[in-house]
Amino acid sequence: MDIKKVVVYVVVVFVLWTIITSPARATEFVGVGFEGISTAAKSVGEFMTELVD
Repeated sequence: MDIKKVVVYVVVVFVLWTIITSPARATEFVGVGFEGISTAAKSVGEFMTELVD
């Protein structure tokens, strides 16, 4: 078995276990994830703006 497949399976099991055992905490994780993505996108946008100026 490929190590990449094993890692994907472990992550999927962890995510499902977290959602089932603690839905409120899973919602918090999703919020933190989206906040991180939003911050990263904003930073990339600011970087690109600085390159153009």
